[in-house]
Amino acid sequence: MPGTPVMKGSIVTDGDHRPPAATAFDAIGAEYEKAFAGSEAHEASLEWLLGRLEPGSRVLDVGSGTGRPTAQRLVEAGHDVLGVDVSPVMVDLAARQVPGAAFRCADIHEMPLPEKSFDAVCVYFSLLQMSREEQSALVRRLAGAVRSGGHLVLATVPLDVADVEAVFMGQPVRVTSFGAEDFAAMASAAGLTVLRQDRTVFTPAHPEAIPEPHLFLYCRRAGDAAD
Repeated sequence: MPGTPVMKGSIVTDGDHRPPAATAFDAIGAEYEKAFAGSEAHEASLEWLLGRLEPGSRVLDVGSGTGRPTAQRLVEAGHDVLGVDVSPVMVDLAARQVPGAAFRCADIHEMPLPEKSFDAVCVYFSLLQMSREEQSALVRRLAGAVRSGGHLVLATVPLDVADVEAVFMGQPVRVTSFGAEDFAAMASAAGLTVLRQDRTVFTPAHPEAIPEPHLFLYCRRAGDAAD
C-alpha cells in the first residue's frame, strides 16, 4: 500500500486497539478454516475473481482469517496479496500458512486506503460485527480503493438483524447484517455495479453449527464497461 510498505510473509501490528471481533476470532483460530473449508460457493467466487484479474494484480483481503482459501489461492495464481484482520491469532496463522502474502493485524476502519490502490478487494463475512453505518462507510471506502475497472467480492449472511446477541462456534458475538436486497442496495450506493448475486445455504463443519444463508455479491467499480 502506498506510504505503508509491507513485505511478503510479514506481519504488521497497528497498536493495541482490539475490536470485540478480535477476542472471538482469537479463540476460534484454526477451527474457522476447518468449519468453512467445504464452501463451494466461496471457491466459486474465487474462480470468478481469478478469471478477471490481470497477472500480478494487487488484492486486498479484508478479514483474511487463516489465509486459506482466499489469500492462498490468489498467491498461487501469482497475485500480490495484502490480508488485514483484527485477530493476531488469525494473522499469525495466515502468515505461517501463506508466506507469499503480507498480513496486517489492524482495524480496517482505521487503516489508510488510498484511492485506486488495489485491483480487487475480497470481503468474506467480515462485516457482520460492524454496525450498518460502519458497513456502509467501509464498503464506500473499499470501492474507492479499487482502480477503475477493478472488482470486489462481498459475502455476508443476509439477515435483517441489528446488534443481536449470538453464539458463533462457541464464542459470544453481536451480529448486524442487511437483508439480501438491502445489502445489494448498500453496495450500489457505495458506487459499485453489482454484476451478479449468488445465494446458497451452507452448514459449517462444526458440532454447534446450523445451516446459514450465504450471499455473494460480484461487483465492479461503477462507471466502467459492462462485464
